[in-house]
Amino acid sequence: MKIEFHPLGDTGIKVLFGSDISEGTNQEIRLFADQLKKLKLDGVIEWVPAYTTLTIFYQPDKIIYKDLCKKLEDIQKRLQKEDLSSNSTVYEIPVLYGGELGPDLSEVASHNGCTDDEVISIHSAKPYLIYMMGFVPGFPYLGGMPKEIATPRRENPRAKIEAGSVGIAGEQTGVYPLETPGGWQIIGRTPVKLYDPDNGEPILLSAGSYIRFVPVDQKEYDKIEQTVARGEYKVKSYAKGGAHDEDR
Repeated sequence: MKIEFHPLGDTGIKVLFGSDISEGTNQEIRLFADQLKKLKLDGVIEWVPAYTTLTIFYQPDKIIYKDLCKKLEDIQKRLQKEDLSSNSTVYEIPVLYGGELGPDLSEVASHNGCTDDEVISIHSAKPYLIYMMGFVPGFPYLGGMPKEIATPRRENPRAKIEAGSVGIAGEQTGVYPLETPGGWQIIGRTPVKLYDPDNGEPILLSAGSYIRFVPVDQKEYDKIEQTVARGEYKVKSYAKGGAHDEDR
């Protein structure tokens, strides 16, 4: 893939990896970021991956724009395509759909001409790639939601959406890790903490991993919620393409 460089002020450079949002593009970006981490280029401060770009911030007194572009071109030439998806982790996130915890489930179903159960079945049918993290700590930007349940954002956003709420906005789906205002269509909630500041690793998920939503009933939700409160819950996970589950 041919990449493009665009200056961002006098301390940043945006690397563009085409215009298609896809798992292949995401793999290219992650490979590139891994190389930056390994090489530790003098003057490079940090980098921020997005759907089709990698924004790099640097110190112009240590490396100038032209020289940095040359080093980035060299990285691209050395990169070899790898199948990262087979080495990715899939995290199973339990969700109680509908009811008080998913007040917009029926709205999503009505908008798409299907039943509540069909929305749940479609939404939980396959893993979603985490393209990037952002918005608030622990918020995963997911790709790959079926268009069959795509629904526009609410005309009137809510002032408060509870942590763990699972929502749909257009052709995207995601999980709110913190209580925050928002306009997504809320179809359920997970008792799992995606962000826990008291944990040694406060953010559960990471870009490049996958989420699979697993429907649970009220009894199972309450049981998991109690286990989470005691600090004893372990999120089920497995290697994408693998046959065995493991706990985190």
